[in-house]
Amino acid sequence: MTNTPLNDGGFGNQTEAQIHMEQLKRVELFNGRAAMLGIVIGIVVEGLTGFGIAHQIGLGSLVDGYAACRSQFLPFCF
Repeated sequence: MTNTPLNDGGFGNQTEAQIHMEQLKRVELFNGRAAMLGIVIGIVVEGLTGFGIAHQIGLGSLVDGYAACRSQFLPFCF
């Protein structure tokens, strides 16, 4: 039996925890950059085509339904 603290996150030693944190930092950095790139591409496409990001990913009908609901074009709101 090893003497590890109870709050070690399930890692056997400090080296494994440090490797995990380094991998997590790399993955989060990549994820953030991919998200920023996706937003920029969406804005550029919106500028070129006139369709918003919601329309580009197929959720335009939800946005249009909300706009119609807020402008009293629908007899009911969902």
